[in-house]
Amino acid sequence: MIRLGMVGGGEGAFIGAVHRHAAALDHRYRLVAGAFSSNADTSRRSGAALGLDPDRVHADYADMARAEAARDDGIEVVSIVTPNHMHAPVARAFLEAGIHVICDKPVTTNSDDARALQALAAEKGLIFAVTHNYSAYPMVRQARAMVQVGQLGDIRVVQVEYAQDWLAEPLEQTGQKQAAWRTDPARAGGGAIGDIGSHAWHLADTIVGQPLESLCAQLNTFVPGRAIDDDVQVMLRYAGGARGMLWASQVAPGHANDLRIRVFGSRGGIEWRQQQPNELLYTPLGEPTRILERNGPGTHPAARRLSRVPAGHTEGYIDAFAALYTEVARHLLARRDGSDPGEAWFPTIADGLRGVLFIETVQASSCEGGAWVPLPAH
Repeated sequence: MIRLGMVGGGEGAFIGAVHRHAAALDHRYRLVAGAFSSNADTSRRSGAALGLDPDRVHADYADMARAEAARDDGIEVVSIVTPNHMHAPVARAFLEAGIHVICDKPVTTNSDDARALQALAAEKGLIFAVTHNYSAYPMVRQARAMVQVGQLGDIRVVQVEYAQDWLAEPLEQTGQKQAAWRTDPARAGGGAIGDIGSHAWHLADTIVGQPLESLCAQLNTFVPGRAIDDDVQVMLRYAGGARGMLWASQVAPGHANDLRIRVFGSRGGIEWRQQQPNELLYTPLGEPTRILERNGPGTHPAARRLSRVPAGHTEGYIDAFAALYTEVARHLLARRDGSDPGEAWFPTIADGLRGVLFIETVQASSCEGGAWVPLPAH
């Protein structure tokens, strides 16, 4: 098994537990060390609750990187699940120690840091994965494969949205931990655009496969007193000729975690919704809409490869997150054993950099009154 460490994700954290469940599901990783909080007592309690050796539970990520690199049985990869502003320094410490990285998105709060991490990972010859987890849903891989083989024809229109309602009121003023840092510009780097808009961008990017050429954006803050955007609307121009729209909002009552995408080409269209992840709607031009089911008839090998159970048995969020961890594991084991990772694919630091550039371009466009702004070279 792959020896895994974690930075962040201690008591009271949501995403840390998600990563741990995902890493454990396919029995490819074993959590052996962590720096779960900058508070020593919190980190120690978190490690004890997870059954870790107290000698391998740290309060300082830099100490952890040095200690693990010095051990014969030290961690092989670290999972970074801290607030966004800590991603860059933590990732840098572990890369410099020769340890592979799995990092939450957005990978950094600015593109200079992302470029530096990309260069450092390349210099060290290390894997740097970014957990754009929605890209690992089987029916997202199905949609990607259909576009790649030309089943939809020339892609014309892309509509992607991610709507939530949990920040429709000033939850951050109550002291709620997740709301507090996600609405703090210094720690988050971006509000709805960074937290969920980046997921919507990457979902479209994964499926459509065309470079985004330019965009026109409007960032909105609807909740009084909030220091960061809680709604964003973006028009998209793709280099291959497709046009699109992206909407991300955390103030949309009735939408718990509603990520969805529609893609229309010259020969047909598809629609996928994260809250019904086992189905993909496919409409060939001039024909009735049909429902493709995960692991069912008509699905592509790229989708079936990530499915664990037969069609009709529901798979969901943790399963997709685990699939991403397993794709990374195939590459980690290939590095260790000299084997072939096969068709395993996952978002890398290159995707992370493009995601940060997307966020920065949206912010620049909004600051310029919704001007069309080209995406920088990456």
